[in-house]
Amino acid sequence: MAYIPSDKILKKYADVMVNFALNKGQGIQKGDVVRLSATESAKPLFIAIHNAIIDAGGHVISHYGPDEEEGDRRRNINFTRYFYEHGSHEQLTFFPKNYLKGVVDDMDHSLFILAEKDPHAMDGVDPKKIMLRGQTMKPFMDWRREKEYKGKLTWSICMYGTPGMAKEAGLSEKVYWDQIIKACFLDKANPIAEWKKVYKEIEHYKLALNKLSPKIDKLHVKGADADLWVKLGEKRQWLAGRGYNMPSFEIFTSPDWRGTNGWIRFNQPLYRYGTMMTGIQLWFKDGKVVKSKAKTNEKFLKQMIATEGANKIGEYSLTDSRHSRITKFMAETLYDENVGGRQGNTHLALGMAYKDTFSGDVSKLSKKQAANLGFNDSSVHTDIISTTKRTVTAHLKNGQQKVIYHDGKFVL
Repeated sequence: MAYIPSDKILKKYADVMVNFALNKGQGIQKGDVVRLSATESAKPLFIAIHNAIIDAGGHVISHYGPDEEEGDRRRNINFTRYFYEHGSHEQLTFFPKNYLKGVVDDMDHSLFILAEKDPHAMDGVDPKKIMLRGQTMKPFMDWRREKEYKGKLTWSICMYGTPGMAKEAGLSEKVYWDQIIKACFLDKANPIAEWKKVYKEIEHYKLALNKLSPKIDKLHVKGADADLWVKLGEKRQWLAGRGYNMPSFEIFTSPDWRGTNGWIRFNQPLYRYGTMMTGIQLWFKDGKVVKSKAKTNEKFLKQMIATEGANKIGEYSLTDSRHSRITKFMAETLYDENVGGRQGNTHLALGMAYKDTFSGDVSKLSKKQAANLGFNDSSVHTDIISTTKRTVTAHLKNGQQKVIYHDGKFVL
């Protein structure tokens, strides 16, 4: 039988998500509409969050589906896999415009519970079909972003651990859940108070970075597995907290993709679309990936990068080891991009940029203006992580240099 957290833990978890994570750390208001998405494996947390939304006076749009697993192919228990293997081009590119636009118009918040019964359920599926479907669904994400940038929508993602996820990470279910509990401060009497405390500490470094940002020309990421230059870009700000991922300890920005040069290697596996890629290396020239390698599933990596806009940087992120309580590899980007450990972590994302890292009024930022500022656009956003020792140096416009991150810590 799968490990199920106690009712006390589930109630705390739901409280954090509904009364803190959504609405940028403020929690939902009476009458707010929340689209709550999950699969069957996350049922205990789905119910707890559903009830917390009702207790807070909100409304729920339920998006709940069956688990997906490899199983016996004859039973067709993986409906997404069946869709990709048997769906026609017309079906793969079908976009229910009116339905999805209505969903975006109706919801004030979106909350997704990540839970995978079988992390390998999609192994072997043609990556071209997966990318095609992602491009087809891009308007749905664009509508959500547009509403978010107008200040009318917030979102968050959390995780419910399954036996399959724990096995993939090489951990017991209990140890896997201990990481979730610690990462979200669910072992504390008042998790929300703990989150507010750590967000205050992270805010200190975010403000220092934003004070320095107008003076920065580019960042130099240096280590045994990296020699990478990242152009910060004009009118940029760093973001952190906000409850958009739970947990989240990172401070990140979306740089000007045109100024990325050099090479970087990642020591953490990447799980994407049900596929694991390890030993990833990327080489950039004038903002584009000109060479890529991986020890496993290199073909999938190259196909992903071949997707429009996925050969350019969309995010650069730093996590201070003093803030994160995540100490183990979890085989899920949500946690692995926030791992602490001895050296913290630095990661970048290929694909879509976060336009709210624009330092002005993002609601008035046109697509043309965003493109002129070097904000990348794509149907994908793929975070790739490393936990090795790196030094990040800001090269200022006046010729001076300032180390901003060293030995897994901010030094601002």
